[in-house]
Amino acid sequence: MVVRTALSPNFGLANCRKSLLPVHHFEYTRNVEMKNLDAVSALSALAQEHRLAIYRLLMKAGENGMAAGEIASALKLPASSLSFHLANLHRANLVAQRRDGRSLIYVADFERMNDLLAYLVEDCCQGRPEVCAPMAQTVSRAACCPPASKKKVRA
Repeated sequence: MVVRTALSPNFGLANCRKSLLPVHHFEYTRNVEMKNLDAVSALSALAQEHRLAIYRLLMKAGENGMAAGEIASALKLPASSLSFHLANLHRANLVAQRRDGRSLIYVADFERMNDLLAYLVEDCCQGRPEVCAPMAQTVSRAACCPPASKKKVRA
């Protein structure tokens, strides 16, 4: 019996369509490998112009998300292309969907992005925080988290 894993060269889409094969990882590499696979999945999904634009639009929309039709209009994408790209982002767990009447509402998964960013920088700096300081300042200037205003202290 041959068991193919997600890392095997013979594990392809044709195999996925025939049956769901078990994915096995050795215990000693399980946590690291799964984090790596999750990061690769998320980064791969974002490594395409339309998907990146969709994700950035959903980040801007916030917790309310957007209906698929609104996304298509905003980005001038045909419905079939949009459906393909949203499915890819959904499989990578970067977006969630919910039904609201006849519409599908898509919302960026903020926790997933936080996890991805944390994973990418978890070993940053090698004990030298000044190396990461510019990145931390950039993140703190994001539209959703403006820098705290300095309060004037009365003497």
